[in-house]
Amino acid sequence: MDATEPGSLRGRTFRGRSLRESRFVGCDLAGVVVRGSDVAGMEVDSPWLLEEGGTFLVNGVDVVPLVDAELDRRFPGRELRRAADPEGLRRAWAALEGTWAATAARAAAMPAGTVDRSVDGEWSFAQTLRHLVMATDLWLGRAVLERERPFHPVGLPYDDDDGGTVAFDGSELSSGEPAFEEVLEARADRQTLVRAYLDDVTAEELAAPRRNPHAPDHGETVLSCLRTIIEEEWEHHRYAVRDLDALG
Repeated sequence: MDATEPGSLRGRTFRGRSLRESRFVGCDLAGVVVRGSDVAGMEVDSPWLLEEGGTFLVNGVDVVPLVDAELDRRFPGRELRRAADPEGLRRAWAALEGTWAATAARAAAMPAGTVDRSVDGEWSFAQTLRHLVMATDLWLGRAVLERERPFHPVGLPYDDDDGGTVAFDGSELSSGEPAFEEVLEARADRQTLVRAYLDDVTAEELAAPRRNPHAPDHGETVLSCLRTIIEEEWEHHRYAVRDLDALG
């Protein structure tokens, strides 16, 4: 069976097989058990590992808390993503804006074209910023502010494989790759939008009910929507730093 062919290998046992240098992208490996196997050099990148209640055992040790603590050490301010009150959220966003400003300055100082280069098929730096524009529009513009048409045309949707498609509200997004200056302008505008909202938000407003933009029947709160934005920001910052390290 081709690796990309729809199908399930659920519940199977593999003995004496070689999966050396295989890549698993968008696969469900939850509950997989590896025993007596060579995993030297294995790389796992799964942001869902750090969700509450998730575990990942290596030789009997749950490494999730260790990974979480190490990421907080590497990215100062990341620990604020769990903030639950207005002041904490404002501090969390200020930390994000500061770290992204430094990373954007680093990218700008690299050779021309770096912001449009991909590493291992992942989004380029410019595409990452476009995705964050889209995420802000989705979780703040649509979910929290309940705007009918919140999406900036520069935004990169989740399923965008060819540089342009239709947004959640039916509006047309950019065809192809927009100029990086346009991306930076849209990104700055959306960062300002979040900052302005947090400047005035109250504890009562944070508890207000909202709908999940992906699944309207699933309830959210203003706080959970804002935390989703913050989680998106930190995860994609980590990816951006990882890829800039590779390109550098």
